[in-house]
Amino acid sequence: MAYRHSSDRDLAIRPELTTPRLILRRLEFTDAPFLVKLLNEPSFIENIGDRGVRSIEDAHRYLHEGPMAMYDRFGFGLWHTATRDGVPAGLCGLLKRDILPDVDLGYAFLPQFWGQGLAYEATAATLRHGAKKFGLRRVVGIVSERNAGSIRVLEKLGLTFERMVLVREGEPEVRLYGRSLSDE
Repeated sequence: MAYRHSSDRDLAIRPELTTPRLILRRLEFTDAPFLVKLLNEPSFIENIGDRGVRSIEDAHRYLHEGPMAMYDRFGFGLWHTATRDGVPAGLCGLLKRDILPDVDLGYAFLPQFWGQGLAYEATAATLRHGAKKFGLRRVVGIVSERNAGSIRVLEKLGLTFERMVLVREGEPEVRLYGRSLSDE
């Protein structure tokens, strides 16, 4: 499927999204210290995986090869997610992985922001945005079997379990959820 790209002018607009409690914007190299912190949280490594980001230089590489490359290719990617008063809380956004049939909804928050409904708030806004701005008609989400909190978020968003999938060789299969966005 070809995704609608926004104009360069649209892509430069900051923030990408706002919600009642959050601001979502493109990641920048200045976010490297935050990424080092988030990507090394034990919960991130356990539920999402070890991205090998241990230093500012590693974070710059991660940004260049991951989110920024995706922005260039598709116009979307993971977005820095902060509270309205500017406190970095996590990541949320859209990913297109070669191994998945559809665009993937991705999110991760620092543990001190869990249980406040922020993941749901950010992901619901991201789904609406993906349908409206990028013309997405379907989205998937992948989650490890033991990540009950993220499973609840996906189910609350209306995604339903479809099957188990292997994302990375040598790692356990993960649960794939999916949903049509035609009603957004």
